[in-house]
Amino acid sequence: MVRWFIFIVIVLFIDFYAFQSIKTITRNKIVFISYWLVSIVVIANVIYSINSIGESKGLSQQVMLAFGLLILVLTPKIVALLVLFGEDIFRVFKTGFNYFGISKTSEFFPERRSFVSKLALGLAAIPFSSVLYGMVKGKYNYQVIKHTLYFNDLPTAFDGYKLTHLSDIHSGSFDDEAKISLGIDLINEQESDVILFTGDIVNNTADEMVPWIPLFSKLKSKDGKFSVLGNHDYGEYVSWKTIEEKEQNFKLIKDIHPKIGFNLLLNDSIYLEKGADKIALIGVENWGTRFKKAGDLQLASSKIDKNDFKILMSHDPSHWEQEVKNHSNNYHLTLSGHTHGMQFGIEIPGIKWSPVQYIYKYWAGIYNEFGRYINVNRGFGFLAFPGRVGIWPEITVITLKKK
Repeated sequence: MVRWFIFIVIVLFIDFYAFQSIKTITRNKIVFISYWLVSIVVIANVIYSINSIGESKGLSQQVMLAFGLLILVLTPKIVALLVLFGEDIFRVFKTGFNYFGISKTSEFFPERRSFVSKLALGLAAIPFSSVLYGMVKGKYNYQVIKHTLYFNDLPTAFDGYKLTHLSDIHSGSFDDEAKISLGIDLINEQESDVILFTGDIVNNTADEMVPWIPLFSKLKSKDGKFSVLGNHDYGEYVSWKTIEEKEQNFKLIKDIHPKIGFNLLLNDSIYLEKGADKIALIGVENWGTRFKKAGDLQLASSKIDKNDFKILMSHDPSHWEQEVKNHSNNYHLTLSGHTHGMQFGIEIPGIKWSPVQYIYKYWAGIYNEFGRYINVNRGFGFLAFPGRVGIWPEITVITLKKK
């Protein structure tokens, strides 16, 4: 109850402050009533939806929509609040000048200036339209991002070898089969040699992916499809009635992978072969500094040679930072996901920013340290916030080249 009280107080404070911009421009009671009615309905919907989590298993689409609507109405109000707060600082200083007689005016405490309120509303329209676009269109705005990476010791037969990297499907969030189908077609259009998926096939439970098995079974590649698990695949974020129920869900999630043609690597490895040449593909279970540590790099690499060319699949990029990039074995290329780029940020020429970069050093795209690479995929799906703003869903295509 205390948390809800604090939440309501904070939201209403933001609402009240932003409301001043409207009150300065108009005195229309219908506008006033509509403003507060929308605010109250959104707050009530969030409280009701989150309280209903106990009746479901994890984040439902209802909860995500409620959260999305809260972001939609709250973000522009925060922008308006910042503008109005700047105006209030000006008004306080102006009052001080008036009080001490520095400014010769009969006005003691100046009223809000109409043009500032209009500016606040104008600026607030930018995040509102951006969030709205992200919820309606952005979450399925698939981007094919291509990289070419060069290695001295790449086996000759794999020169020009092309892989498609996918991550974070989060099937429990999907709500548009036609859009997902277009995403699958876009993946197949790349005609890659191999498809590699780095975890989080569901939000929480196996049944979330069941309706999408026929669609994802259409994924095609010449040398197969391989996968690992992410932190959401372990059912850690659900209150299970029994440990047996949780273990059964985990088994069903693992069973889904072969049903869609994925060879699931659980702390294991295989070789991709072309003639006499081969490269090692290693897959670890989830290993994260903030989440479940089930990954065992030593076990996963036990069947390969230290001198092999290696591609490692590990869901959480913090694993690369903590264990992989400095390992005595040379893991040439690591593929990760997990961060989603926080589904919010700015990526334009010269600017790459997201709040998630203050949590994860490696959060989106290709990074190179000590001649070793990691690609952090921005994710195919979405979670919690039912949209994407500036950080679009990603299909990565990586071509390996010999220097």
